[in-house]
Amino acid sequence: MTTQTLDSLFARLEAARNDGSVLPPVERWHPERSGDSHITIARDGRWYYRDSLIQRPEMVRLFSTILRRDDDGYVLVTPAEKLAVQVEDAPFVATAVERRGEGDSMDLAFLTNVGDVVVADADHRIEVRAGERGPKPYLHVRAGLEALIARPVYYELVELARERVPGQYSVVSAGTQFMLGEL
Repeated sequence: MTTQTLDSLFARLEAARNDGSVLPPVERWHPERSGDSHITIARDGRWYYRDSLIQRPEMVRLFSTILRRDDDGYVLVTPAEKLAVQVEDAPFVATAVERRGEGDSMDLAFLTNVGDVVVADADHRIEVRAGERGPKPYLHVRAGLEALIARPVYYELVELARERVPGQYSVVSAGTQFMLGEL
């Protein structure tokens, strides 16, 4: 990615920290009223309401801020109600990665399809799982919510990976090593 783009994700993250941007406290909300939202989040990160694509990015972003994963699945939650959401894979997709630093001093910032910027670290882990068509990489975004790392972004991680153990590759971000597996 270009240096201009590189600076932008880290700058967005810092700006959000400085302006006090916080997500709603969905983990504290436990309303009695529940139902079905009729929302499905597709494998590619697109959101649908009753099989119709939600085309307003602002609406998807708003919904993403009140999304929570409970023991029985994903829900949109407010103080008044919680509504079930169907998720085909992960609720978010990591669509870009930017790097600051080199080697073991590197920080990797990811941008999700809903506008979250997440630096991979001990609390926001990268995990690669076996999939039908090869490795499926995920990033922990927040409170049990993950982003599937888009294939082009995964290829960027592969380019940054180093062989730590014979045949096993990993990347380091924020001082934490993440195994990518055999490449």
